[in-house]
Amino acid sequence: MPSKSIHILVVPGFADWEPAHALAELRRYGGYRVESVGLSMEPVESMGGIRVLPSRTIDEVSSDDVAVFVLPGGDRWEEQPVEPALEQKLHELADRQVPIAAICGATVAIAQLGLIRGRRHTSNGLAYLQEKAPGYSEANHYVDEPAVRDRGLITASGLADVEFARELFEELGVLTPAERAEWADIFRRGRMPEEPGT
Repeated sequence: MPSKSIHILVVPGFADWEPAHALAELRRYGGYRVESVGLSMEPVESMGGIRVLPSRTIDEVSSDDVAVFVLPGGDRWEEQPVEPALEQKLHELADRQVPIAAICGATVAIAQLGLIRGRRHTSNGLAYLQEKAPGYSEANHYVDEPAVRDRGLITASGLADVEFARELFEELGVLTPAERAEWADIFRRGRMPEEPGT
């Protein structure tokens, strides 16, 4: 079992389905623990209405225990600034080269915080980042792909939960390359692979 754990930010309105594939398979195939991180210890309700009790607060996160820090999407990223405690923790993780994974609207937050600077990244579209992240100036590093991984930063479109999971598997060395490709294909096509001879 890995010594570090997956940390996922759980805040009111977080898009619960976006990291779901990744978390389930990182536990099943990678043996990772999952820590739900809140801004406080108060229960939060996801976009889908699931109530989640954080297992720790952002202030209690030790970068030594983080295998990857996952930021799900949600409307909040377009509507309010990043809280100072979260901003500080994300910069600390980045400074210590701890992987950070952001999907959908959460890419706005990491763009605003400058965490994508000089790294290939994606989002819900280049125009989306340019509109939603004031001061965004990394268009030359934008990649029009469902999910992108570059030096410990994983970004994905909100339509790319499967690709997001696959990039997390690769970042953490979970499954072989062939198994990752087959897993992504199964979930993208919605069909199990055919048995030889059938």
